Amino acid sequence: MPAPLITPESLHQRAGRICVAVSGPEMFSLAAATLPDCRFIEFRLDSVPDPASQLPHLRQFLAEHPEATAVATCRRQPYGGGFHGTAQQEIEILAEAASAGCQLVDIETETAEELGTAALEQLRANGAAVILSWHDFQGTPALEPELDRMTPFAPDFRKIVPTATTLTEALQLIDMLKTHGGNGRLIAMSMGFRGTLTRVLGPRFGSLFTFASPEGNAGTAPGQVSLSTLQHLYRAEAITAETSIYAVAGLPITGSLSPRMHNTAFRAAKLDAVYLPLETDALAELLAVVARLNVRGLSITMPLKETILPHLAVSDAAVQQMQTCNTLVKTAEGFAGYNTDVPGIVGPLQRALPLANTKILILGAGGAARAAVFGLRDAGAHIYLLNRTYARAEALAAEAGVHAIRREDLSAHTFDAIINSTPYGMRNQTMEAPIAAEEMRAKVFFDLVYNPVETPLLQLARQNGLHVIPGVEMFVEQGVRQFIHWTGQSAPREAMQQSVLEALA
Repeated sequence: MPAPLITPESLHQRAGRICVAVSGPEMFSLAAATLPDCRFIEFRLDSVPDPASQLPHLRQFLAEHPEATAVATCRRQPYGGGFHGTAQQEIEILAEAASAGCQLVDIETETAEELGTAALEQLRANGAAVILSWHDFQGTPALEPELDRMTPFAPDFRKIVPTATTLTEALQLIDMLKTHGGNGRLIAMSMGFRGTLTRVLGPRFGSLFTFASPEGNAGTAPGQVSLSTLQHLYRAEAITAETSIYAVAGLPITGSLSPRMHNTAFRAAKLDAVYLPLETDALAELLAVVARLNVRGLSITMPLKETILPHLAVSDAAVQQMQTCNTLVKTAEGFAGYNTDVPGIVGPLQRALPLANTKILILGAGGAARAAVFGLRDAGAHIYLLNRTYARAEALAAEAGVHAIRREDLSAHTFDAIINSTPYGMRNQTMEAPIAAEEMRAKVFFDLVYNPVETPLLQLARQNGLHVIPGVEMFVEQGVRQFIHWTGQSAPREAMQQSVLEALA
């Protein structure tokens, strides 16, 4: 076998560890826009009806941009691509792409099996190293046999890309990288949202590089994240074996702003740490991921806030009182559990008015209401609960030793503060308003809903002349407390809040 035309070392030195995949009729303009930030580009020639027609443009682009490192792919339709031609036609197009200046070409294992090693030699003869690739768009079968299928063809690089339908399947890919990624000639990641950890951590465990989508454009594979997200939010190219891993866990978390907030915080604080989304409702699976990746701390969301309780070595008073935990810290003794939802509510309200002997109305009787009830009660406030179902308000009020109130009795009361803990105002939420403008007889209105930033109830409260506290303040405050628990340092609050506001804008 001839010596590879590009080595892992020269690739990293020339192009780095992130490759941006561009596709469609605008692929060359997307590539040009990407080059100032990333010089490693994959051209998905199969994403246009006539890939051969793009070859003159590819040649011109690479002549004008000698700094670019280019991969050409023309994947056939039966194997997840858009090209409807034959295996031989695929090779001919990729050979032309190689002669146009692409340093790497990607062909499917199935193409190599159909045409033999001569196809790979044809591509090498035109100046490109060969990536032999395999994809599974449905799940993650045994991966070792797929590597073995590639061995007879002696490719320069091997690429394995299954789909992670669970975190366990994502771990399966990480295990394969640990075993076979040591020589720098394996590229591997899992598609799908639950494969995010493999895209971010893959190079740490031996993947030659990972893929990103160009800014403002959809990716070429499910679960692909944008270049700026990989480069600046996750700081993927700086991740090493020494990088501390933190995460948010629960189901669903696809829209969670916690990765944006906490990765921003780590960067602002100059900490070597990364924060990942781990989507699961299976506690055993989460615990396995935490152990295998040595996750140092977690944000816990539903439905795991209660099921984690038996696994805590120690817990704070709020966890014991609320019987829910939203923050984990890994210690030598085991997990330490905290509930930062309580200070997340108490803190912003405390900055607006003194809480001792204040009269506060809480709308709702769910989990957020519980945090508000117990936290504010312990701060010395007099609490009144209003819920659509009076029996639920009455039950929580009896448990906490506070008052339940019926809506028809609101007119007899004036409050220092009103807190909305219901989902009313969330995007796509259709429930009726829990309170009307004329019933907002208070000085302060605090809406725990933070998406959108400006909720209908906040607008009503402003019109009534109340001082308003948006839900973003609660979200950031609880995140600030998590950061302190994890790091022992003061949190960069302003940077965290700005990142959330930008994401919601």
